[in-house]
Amino acid sequence: MTAQHTEPRESPYETPYGDPYETGAPYEQVRAEAYGPLDDAARAWLDAARADAAARVPEWELRFAEAGRNCAAPDAARVLLLAAARPGAAAVTRLYRQGSAAERRAVLLALPYLDPAPGDGVPLVEDALRANDTLLVAAALGPYAARHLAPHAWRHAVLKCLFTGVPLAAVAGLERRARGDGELARMLTAFAAERTAAGRAVPEDLRRALTLTEEL
Repeated sequence: MTAQHTEPRESPYETPYGDPYETGAPYEQVRAEAYGPLDDAARAWLDAARADAAARVPEWELRFAEAGRNCAAPDAARVLLLAAARPGAAAVTRLYRQGSAAERRAVLLALPYLDPAPGDGVPLVEDALRANDTLLVAAALGPYAARHLAPHAWRHAVLKCLFTGVPLAAVAGLERRARGDGELARMLTAFAAERTAAGRAVPEDLRRALTLTEEL
């Protein structure tokens, strides 16, 4: 079976939260992930798509959408296309707003490489965090959010992960941002009390995060 004729999972990993992009994989690691599983025809397609993106020919955005049909690791392939194109803030926003869930996820995963101004990139992160799609939530909480998301929004994102079952391993910079955060500790304690009162188990991730808040 050739990669260009299959429709792979949107994540090539066993779990949707194990992707290295969520904690800021080096560019060469992303490139290796994109090219590793491809046959010759699919490699040629990705090479041509990256060239189109670098030249910003109009078709490059179509190639971005087509990556799911032509690449076995579409997340990584789309990140490569965005890195090659270096699109402006308006184009990044358009690709996110008009894209499928998988395309939105790729835009979020690419934010650490594109590094848009907070006024342009943070609204995309905040939009993803309002979604019920846990894949988007996990992708939104990468290194870009760790650097730019406001404390109030970041704390609520951590709570959303716990509430929806997204492992806190997806939250880049958790140790740094949670350390000594008394307000986060208060929110975590309240959430744990609610679960205990309802007869539900307290996630181990919550206990770990609460321990981090006690560190100085």
